[in-house]
This record gives sequence, C-alpha cells and structure tokens, in this order.
Amino acid sequence: MRICFALLVISILAVAQVNRSVAADIQADRFALVIGNAKYPDADAPLKEPINDARDVADELKRDGFNVEIGENLTGDAMRRAFDRLYGKVKPGSVVLIFFSGFGIQAARQSYMIPVDAQIWTEPDVRRDGFSLEAVLSEINNRGAGVKIALLDASRRNPFERRFRSFSAGLAPVIAPNGTLVMYSAALGSVVSDNGGNHSLFVQELLKEIRVPGLMAEETLNRTRVGVTRASRSEQMPWISSSLADDFAFIPGAAPSANPSPPRPTNPVIANTQPASPPSPQIEPPPVTKPAEIPVAPAVKPEPKGDSKSDSQTATSLADDPIIKSLTDKLIQNPDDANALYRRGQVYASKGAYSLAITDFSDSLRLNSKDVEAYNNRCWARTVIGELQAALKDCNEALRLRPSFVDALDSRGLLNLKSGQTKNAIADFDAALKLNPRLTSSLYGRGLAKQRNGAVSEGERDIANAKAMDPNIVKEYASYGVN
Repeated sequence: MRICFALLVISILAVAQVNRSVAADIQADRFALVIGNAKYPDADAPLKEPINDARDVADELKRDGFNVEIGENLTGDAMRRAFDRLYGKVKPGSVVLIFFSGFGIQAARQSYMIPVDAQIWTEPDVRRDGFSLEAVLSEINNRGAGVKIALLDASRRNPFERRFRSFSAGLAPVIAPNGTLVMYSAALGSVVSDNGGNHSLFVQELLKEIRVPGLMAEETLNRTRVGVTRASRSEQMPWISSSLADDFAFIPGAAPSANPSPPRPTNPVIANTQPASPPSPQIEPPPVTKPAEIPVAPAVKPEPKGDSKSDSQTATSLADDPIIKSLTDKLIQNPDDANALYRRGQVYASKGAYSLAITDFSDSLRLNSKDVEAYNNRCWARTVIGELQAALKDCNEALRLRPSFVDALDSRGLLNLKSGQTKNAIADFDAALKLNPRLTSSLYGRGLAKQRNGAVSEGERDIANAKAMDPNIVKEYASYGVN
C-alpha cells in the first residue's frame, strides 16, 4: 500500500547479476573514502561499531561500482593523506562519497571528523586536529565532482565534550556546494549511544536501502531516516540535507523498471514513511477470491473522485512547488520523459493530489507498460480515492510482473480491507509481513482485518504492535478512509 512508492524489492538473483555488471562498468567514475575510527585513547573503551560498519559499507560500495579506499583507526596524518588521495582521484563529473564512523564535534558552526590521536582540550584544538566536513566537500567540489555524498555516523557523545565551555552537542548543519547530499546518523545537535552491538542501527538501515535497485539516492537516505526513526521509536532521527541536481542511484539499471520505488506519503512535507525490506525469494501471492469484481463494503464510503476543475485548481496551487516545477520543465522539453512523469506522480501523491498522480502514472505506463512500480503506485492512489476495481487490476498486474513485491501486497491488502474482503486482506498482509516483518502498514492493516473477521484479540495485538512502532499509523489509515 505504501505507495511503494518507494521512497522496492526485486528478485534477488536476477537483479543482483544485472546490477553488479552495470556497476562494474561505471567503477571508474565512482570514488569512496570509508573511515571507521574506534580506538580513541581518551575514551573509556574502543567503540564497538565503527570498524564493522566501515567494512560492511566499503564492501557494499565496491559491489555497487565504487573505487573504495577504507581506513581504520586513522591518525590525523593518515586521514589527511587519505583525503589527499581521494582528491587526486576526482574527475570532472564523477561521484564521490565519504563515509565516516567515529567521533564528531561541532565547533564554530561546522562539523569536524575526529582522528584517533586528536588532542582536544579547547575549541581551537577541534579546528586544528579535526577535519571540517564543509572544507572536505568544498575541495571535492573544486576538483569537479558532480555528485558529492557524505554519510556521517558520528553523532556520539564523546570524551571531549565537557572540556571547553562553548561546546555544543552533536553535529552542525552543513553549508555544502550544489550537487551535495549529506546525512547524519542523528538530528542536528543531538547524540546517540552505541547500541552495544557490532553494528549501528544507522548502518543497518542504510545498507538495507542501498541494496534496493534503481532507488534514487535521496530516497535511499529518506528511507534510511524513516527506518532508523521507527526502529528506535523516534529516539534517533537522522538528519538529511540535499542539493542534488542530477539523478543518482547506488545500484543503477534496475529491471524491469529504472524508476525509484516511492514510499507511501503521510503528510504534505515528508513523502517517505516506510523502510524498505531486504530482497527476498519469490513467493506466490495469495489469490483474490473474486478478481473480476470487488464489492464495496457498505460501511466504507469511498472518497470522491477528482474532477477536471478541481484537478486544474490543484495543479495550479502546486505549480510553484520547486520539485514539481523542475519536473514539469523537464516534461515541457520532453513530454515522453517517463521517469519525470513517474517522479512527478510521486510528488503529487505525497501532497494528496491523487487524481493528478494517477494521470502521471498512467502516462508513464503508456511509455513503459512493464513499469511494476507505476502499476503499484497507481493501484494505491486509486484505492485511496475509491477506484477499487481499477486498483485491483493494477495491483494484480504488479504482482504478476513481480510476485514477491512486498509493497504491492501491502497495497492490495489495503484495497481488500476497504472493499470488505477481510480474508483476502489478511492473506495479503500475511504475505507482506513474511517478506518484511517490520512493515508497519501491513501489521496495522492485518490487525484491522482480523478484528473485522472476528479475531478481536489477535487484531488488537497487531494494532498495538504497529502503534508502538509508528504512532502515526492510525492517522495514516484514517486518511485512506479506513478506521
């Protein structure tokens, strides 16, 4: 249901082979420096997470076509040499990524990555021994890099923080050049503690999303943010800043569709709400009892469909939205840009303009009739506004093209729930949760379906678990016309 949007999972074996082949072809244009600093003498004990996290991130980036250098427990001199080597590799238009896990400090409104031998007692010491993220990104930009990505898992409470009066916790907002995507593992000015395990929650969610083929980098990080926020029950909320002008996917060339898979929107500002699930083996989707006709339950009143006048008014009111304006400009230049149509449909849906979204998804499908994400997205949007029969055809087609498509199962579960087909809804939600046990929308939807089917206590348990994972899930379902 999640307008699967995202913001997902393709047959693991076939896609992996295609994507890794494509990645190998672009390796010369992608460069990454991955640093894990764990052994700080001033800390009570070595950090448990950075080394394992850095190794896992480096391995994934290598598979995704990056020329990767990894550094562990780097001193100041070693970090400086590593950055200099990275600068020397940058080519005009190349993609450059920095991953740093360790201690970070903000000073003078900048964020600094700290080497293991830093001697920090005053704020000037931070600027002397640390490495300014802004300075690093500026140098990479000056060398001609087209896409700059910085991922910092450094929002930790560190041993230096009480040594100077002007200290501010956490990391500071970054002023980065155009074409930059930055993500911190926690919100600005906040800190988190190591979870005691061998990997950080941030990196676990990041790797899960990076492995989704064809997903645009911004959406990859948005999904990571949602996954971390939910898994931590809002105790850890990553921060993202983006000025990307060009599309970029960690794993490009996904089949059957190169479009990103968007998340189901919950409000007009944040479009992503659900974390992606890892690739899973194909399963046969549960059958729909009456595929030719779906009765609408009398207790559910479908939302009114859009009309041309209201659609025109909505389009006018959203015309100045910077993302929509940019995509519309692309379509003026090339009306057959299927990707721009698809992405504009995503944005329209995230803002509640479902009829406009359906039009864009339909136009996208006219150009690419095998776009499985567009079928699912249109299914979800049609379900929200009550076009249930047309929605069923879209969901079934999405699942025919990709039988283990978790978001299409989720979408069809919502459709069946709205139409009163509770047994079919439970079957769809069960299948989705088998693929992704943390899919809150399916857990909550299954709870409602179980209650309506007579299993009240089981339904209450699912609903309680879903609300604990995502307190906004009740409001989200209500916006779909389901209470």
